[in-house]
Amino acid sequence: MAIHKIHIEDFEEDDYHLIALHTSLEDYRLAYFLNKELGIALCKCKFDIPFQVKKGKTSFVRFTFEDEKKVIQWNLVQNKNEVENIENIDSNDLFSNSKNLFSSSVYLLPEYKKVDFFVKIENAANEIDLDKVIAKISKIGAVKLAYSLVKDKIKSKNNLIF
Repeated sequence: MAIHKIHIEDFEEDDYHLIALHTSLEDYRLAYFLNKELGIALCKCKFDIPFQVKKGKTSFVRFTFEDEKKVIQWNLVQNKNEVENIENIDSNDLFSNSKNLFSSSVYLLPEYKKVDFFVKIENAANEIDLDKVIAKISKIGAVKLAYSLVKDKIKSKNNLIF
């Protein structure tokens, strides 16, 4: 009987580009401008990206577009979200049994805390010119900065599996 070994490296999918965006635009407005500049049709996904941290649960908004002709999937994902925590204070004073609401920031990729959004382009190894895409995104007036990220330098790349 023959033994077949399967290595985990055989299944690793590394066929995507990741573009970081710095902007003050809301997610839906950014999706609109990206659709207009890039000729795509990003739509809000029914399911946000769930995220669990010590402080609680949150989710990141995601817009998707699947180009069926070229088999390319576009994703616009927010990087920063808030987690709200409720802390009960038990003391014997004026504010006894009161509840305080605290919020803290959570990041999809914590090593890029200043990035507002990511554009993840999957299955586009030879189909698109990344420099042209970044140049088109940079034409959007409210986008302050757009640049490509090196995948090997991303520490929390497991958060990009969605």
